[in-house]
Amino acid sequence: MTFRPDLLQGKAILVTGGGTGLGRAMGERFLQLGATVVISSRREALLQGAADEMMAAHGGTVVPLACDVRDPEAVARTIAAAWERCGGLDGLVNNAAGNIAAPTERLSHRAVDAVLGIVLHGSFYCTLELGKRWLEAGRKGRVLSIVTSYAEGGSAYVVPSAAAKAGVLAMTRSLAVEWGPRGITCNAIAPGPFPTKGAWDRLLPDATILESALGRIPLQRPGRLEELADLAAFLMADISEYINGDCITIDGGEKLKGGGQFSWMGQLTPAQWAALEASARGATQQDRGA
Repeated sequence: MTFRPDLLQGKAILVTGGGTGLGRAMGERFLQLGATVVISSRREALLQGAADEMMAAHGGTVVPLACDVRDPEAVARTIAAAWERCGGLDGLVNNAAGNIAAPTERLSHRAVDAVLGIVLHGSFYCTLELGKRWLEAGRKGRVLSIVTSYAEGGSAYVVPSAAAKAGVLAMTRSLAVEWGPRGITCNAIAPGPFPTKGAWDRLLPDATILESALGRIPLQRPGRLEELADLAAFLMADISEYINGDCITIDGGEKLKGGGQFSWMGQLTPAQWAALEASARGATQQDRGA
């Protein structure tokens, strides 16, 4: 056990995109450490299933609340409901995300809007809505935003994501200064490659592409979900209160080895690009049907 089991006892934390992938891994760790966890995403049935599985495995309380973070009114309703169910909230993890790997000239304005809507607007809506409540109540709070290792330097072939994550990082650092004196800290985590169902399969579906991506990491492996979850738990705990406005990179040294996490995609063949695009279309259709 990395931390004492009551590290987050008494805290209530909202995780957007909390039903799958990185969000679920972080939520499960918070739950194990004593927190009440609220998970949100657009898919209500998936959320309920995740909540049931998490509580069966670890006990505690998981509250599933469906929400489209692109809709500010939906965000307001969700945070109001979470606040009421939990008697207030102590932390927010801006994890909901979307990404499209493609030559930028092939993107439509709808593709750009889709990524910016979830990543930039969604993170801002959630942070602002909960921040207002904290300030009005005179209550301390923690905001943790999941950005990327290319949020500062950019990356070819994932330009909407790079722009959106850079905006989230700027929001994080700006609010750390503005809200810090009133007890609200804001930090970010910039993960490198972490295998998750969905994003991992969509962005790295081909074995050759995967091998090339992992070859850029000095540790020669992807991240483990528990490594990210432990870092998030530390940043949500009282022991890290003096960390404010920081962005912690967890990527096995990939960022230091070469800038632009997806810039290597310039080496892909037309056939590999076609496979990527087919995979992305299939994932989008599946998400719409869920």
